[in-house]
Amino acid sequence: MAKLFTEIGVEMIGSLAKYFLLVLFVLLAHGLIVYPLFMRVLARVKPGIFMRKMRDAQLFGFSTASSNATMPITLESVTRRLGVSNSVGSFTVPLGATINMDGTAIMQGVATVFIAQVYGLDLGIAEYLMVIMTATLASVGTAGVPGVGLIMLAMVLQQVGLPVEGIGLIIGVDRLLDMTRTAVNVTGDAMVSCVVARSENDFDEDVYYDKDAGKKLEEL
Repeated sequence: MAKLFTEIGVEMIGSLAKYFLLVLFVLLAHGLIVYPLFMRVLARVKPGIFMRKMRDAQLFGFSTASSNATMPITLESVTRRLGVSNSVGSFTVPLGATINMDGTAIMQGVATVFIAQVYGLDLGIAEYLMVIMTATLASVGTAGVPGVGLIMLAMVLQQVGLPVEGIGLIIGVDRLLDMTRTAVNVTGDAMVSCVVARSENDFDEDVYYDKDAGKKLEEL
């Protein structure tokens, strides 16, 4: 990293900070605005309760940076705290831990544009559409383990003709972003579980609004 900054200049640190803050802002906006909106409109429940009861799973996902490692906590939270039936949760949570990587798709899209700007390459409409499509597909195929998002980013960069070496520009700050996007992914898994359970009439509102449901889980 020291060698890299001596080659590209110290001013690059400012650009890297902007990239970090932008990705962090979009991840938080997606997790704190988009997901609660879906809970309000599609699940038809108060989203504040959802965010409060998902706190343990979010913290565990943030600390491990792994959706797969968080899956048992997510499943317990979804079924015992949020009122989703076990038949729905046992299907949606493992599936979501495998293919629902919204945070990774956000990072890959922003990172591709950032790397293109660093190398002075202009992306046209066709390239932006390719980035959106490839980042979405790459996020679906991304394993729920720490750091794998950067590996899949290489595929996105190749699709728009950017050098894979550009990943070295962001690898130093990606760990914290990886932790944040894992928390977002875990929240998305739970949100989809609630929406699906509501659509299948397998959603227990009494459990969802029960303030002691979380305490009961902690005692177990």
